[in-house]
Amino acid sequence: MGKNLVYKILNSHLASGKLKGGEEIAISIDQTLTQDATGTMAYLQFEAMGVPKVKTKLSVSYVDHNMLQTGYENFDDHVFLQSIAKKYGIYFSKPGNGICHQVHLERFGVPGETLLGSDSHTPTCGGLGMIAIGAGGLDVAIAMAGGPFYVTMPKVVLVKLSGALQSWVTAKDVILELLRRLTVKGGVGKIFEYGGEGVATLTVTERATITNMGAELGALTSVFPSDAQTKKYLRMQGREGVWKSLKADATAQYDEVVEMDLSSLEPMIARPHSPDNVCKVSEIKGVNVQQVCIGSCTNSSYHDLMVAAAILKGRKVHPEVSLTISPGSRQVLEMITKNGALADMISAGARVVEVACGPCIGMGQAPPSGGVSVRSFNRNFEGRSGTADAQVYLVSPETAIATAINGVIRDPRDFGERIVIKFPKKFTVDDSMIIPPSEKPEEVTIMRGPNIKPLPKKEPLPDTLKGDVLLKVGDNITTDHIMPAGAKVLPLRSNIPAISEFVFEKVDKEFVKRAKEKGGGFLIGGTNYGQGSSREHAALAPMYLGVKAVIAKSFARIHRANLVNFGILPLTFENESDYNLFDQGDTIELPDIKNKLNSSSSIIVNNLTKNKEIKAMHALSLREIDILCAGGLLNYQAQK
Repeated sequence: MGKNLVYKILNSHLASGKLKGGEEIAISIDQTLTQDATGTMAYLQFEAMGVPKVKTKLSVSYVDHNMLQTGYENFDDHVFLQSIAKKYGIYFSKPGNGICHQVHLERFGVPGETLLGSDSHTPTCGGLGMIAIGAGGLDVAIAMAGGPFYVTMPKVVLVKLSGALQSWVTAKDVILELLRRLTVKGGVGKIFEYGGEGVATLTVTERATITNMGAELGALTSVFPSDAQTKKYLRMQGREGVWKSLKADATAQYDEVVEMDLSSLEPMIARPHSPDNVCKVSEIKGVNVQQVCIGSCTNSSYHDLMVAAAILKGRKVHPEVSLTISPGSRQVLEMITKNGALADMISAGARVVEVACGPCIGMGQAPPSGGVSVRSFNRNFEGRSGTADAQVYLVSPETAIATAINGVIRDPRDFGERIVIKFPKKFTVDDSMIIPPSEKPEEVTIMRGPNIKPLPKKEPLPDTLKGDVLLKVGDNITTDHIMPAGAKVLPLRSNIPAISEFVFEKVDKEFVKRAKEKGGGFLIGGTNYGQGSSREHAALAPMYLGVKAVIAKSFARIHRANLVNFGILPLTFENESDYNLFDQGDTIELPDIKNKLNSSSSIIVNNLTKNKEIKAMHALSLREIDILCAGGLLNYQAQK
């Protein structure tokens, strides 16, 4: 029986377990990446392990999130990150060098290797043929210390592509169509492997757009084969030496197959407030727009910005529209500056934003009250843009520019013939803003600003869990709901006592006060609880506030893992209808919990207020049970 590509890469990195669906496996990690919003905490956790130097082949610390320096906090964090990188064998990508996923694709990704990143869009590098996985910062810290990454072996889904994209149809439309079909829950417990004759028609940066937004499907990761397109891209980056051919066997087996004819697609758009609320652009064109933003780790490549510049050349942005351009890397910015494309965009009326994540994470460029913003980004959750009542749409750069020119949502096919972008034989390569680690680490002093606080600790799991339901929420609660981002909150990422004041702020402004008064308690959730960002603060801050367990209909993968890592018990209702038996303020008891976890997958939950007893389920491995009993992964590692 032939092997698929996922099996081949995982098998070559298998540390323990068997590659059978539903079994916990451990894989060795070749590379790690962090960004500054998650990195400070990850490195504090790494420090706590007492390891003198990272044990991966490569670890890179990027600064791309907390770029607005309205106070000392962000710059202090950047100084801390640079000093800790020097000391522990980590490469440091300075502010202004680019978005982690774009830069890693350009300068570090290696076909066939594994990458673990403390950002949910780490699967971007699957466009190069890597198994690239987003995880919480603590999991990344463990990997840097030489530990494997544990995960339940997912199903492998073949996305079989045929045909070729028509004029003005893009890779963004491919992944939006997949989200339309499968929803944001459609990839939970799965890896998407792309194959078929249509794969050869897609460049690496187009593939990276698709794998990047595979995170919105809830997938563990997505991966393309490493082929002639991969070799061409690496040659342009001056890194052809790391290329190798990787593909599935002709007789490879898959758990599921999704077929997609690229030639049948047309421009797509995700409407507010979810990446899977997708329809054809032609169905809603004409909606008035106040803002258009191009950038993010999804669509800020050289090709994306060159297409935008080509459409804008000789035209003007509509007078009622604010257009922003965020290049994904310094390499891209330098190249479009030298070839005149940047001048074309500026002449048209575009505003050039810093090389960073920027508006995608609510760091600037908030839309007007009730405004419509059309973005080439990956997420449009309610309030994520920084404006609570904004209507945010997700599209390709081509659709975004067509919209910016016309002032209304516009189908780019109205512009006529396809614009063909010619790539240079070589990209501009200048790694001077990537700082290597010190050759004398013993002489490096770690710089810590006053906003960097010690790690909060959690006690081991008690015999019985008892407390009130602090909050009950519905389906598809995101990590943005739990732990907001944006310019106000992000600078507090290394200060858990301070950032915990914003937990569930957009859902219930009284939550923090209630949690403190009650001494902690429980959360009740719907389906896909914790979808979205990998931010472990969405577990760490609730843990600091005393949250003992979350009982939900289902969990998003990364958030569930983060809950376990920080000693919060994740349970699911055995019967989803039992969700209706709980209300905010009810008192809950889980008796003899440690013994129950070790003896059964079924847990008794007593609602003392309503005098009801229901059953909840856990799908915890023995290792995860030990972690919870220890009070979290750091305590567990210390015991080992």
